[in-house]
Amino acid sequence: MADRNSERKVAVVSGASAGVGRATVREFARRGYAVALIARGEEGLAAARREAEGAGVPALALPVDVSESDRVRAVAERIEAELGPVDVWVNAAFASVIAPFSEVEPEEFQRVTDVSYHGYVHGTRAALERMAPRGRGVVVQVGSALGYRGIPFQAAYCGAKHAIRGFTDSLRAELVDAGSGIRLTEVHLPAVNTPQFSWVRSRMGGRTRPVPPVYQPEVAARAVVWAAEHPGRRRYWVGSSTVGTVLAQRLAPRVLDLQLGRTGRRSQVRDEPAPARDNLFAPVDDVRDYGSHGEFDDEARQVSVLDEVNRRRGTVLLVGATAGAVGAVGYALHRLTR
Repeated sequence: MADRNSERKVAVVSGASAGVGRATVREFARRGYAVALIARGEEGLAAARREAEGAGVPALALPVDVSESDRVRAVAERIEAELGPVDVWVNAAFASVIAPFSEVEPEEFQRVTDVSYHGYVHGTRAALERMAPRGRGVVVQVGSALGYRGIPFQAAYCGAKHAIRGFTDSLRAELVDAGSGIRLTEVHLPAVNTPQFSWVRSRMGGRTRPVPPVYQPEVAARAVVWAAEHPGRRRYWVGSSTVGTVLAQRLAPRVLDLQLGRTGRRSQVRDEPAPARDNLFAPVDDVRDYGSHGEFDDEARQVSVLDEVNRRRGTVLLVGATAGAVGAVGYALHRLTR
């Protein structure tokens, strides 16, 4: 039974066995949160739990497929029984198929939607059911630049990421109507160096890769935890490429159609064999731990300038105001001396 008097906060992370979810668990643990880890891959989960416990915090690993609503709700109850009331719920689990739409089977498209969209719906429902009686808590939806602009050969994934934004907007307004203190926020990511490209299902004739520029998962994790602790903003954009994608889609979508149509294939496919096994219907990290990083450490960026500005907005504004004041004083003195 959890110690209800403990001041330690509790965070739940789905997709916690690898990639962004795995790095986010480490970041929460580093900041002293008790963490509950949700994913399918048991070996990856076990390794992620050990990392969290190594930071000195309680950790609970729960093998769950987020497409199963009843299972997600059941583990939410178990988390609160063992760790305490959930303060933060992060939805980060996803699956994908990289292929021309005409080559994606209906059951594959449905599976991507069930994990990458319905999994967020199920996680959000489970979180709100626990948080609503207390009138507080934060739900973080880990989104993508591809939730603003779809790219070729990822129709199912892009569709799911677009759906998350609409769902979250609708629910956010309902919480305002209810006078709830629960907060929803979104963190939209650029391409990230995760093991996804070691196990994603592909029919592209080669091994796939993230569209450059690529960032390390720790960049995403810092943004997610910052958003969880500062949920007043509706959404955060991580990486200059995310901002560029959003703005280009708003200003010149037809230009993006043409550009992506011409470059989308070569920017996503490598001249190497595709993985022999994929994780669409069954986990790959059930018997092997893949960690949080993928195969692109040599090019992945360690820092996002935009993320640093987001997290230091007060300092940036102060520096800007000071510089402006100094400039104004200098200008006034110049005018007076003349």
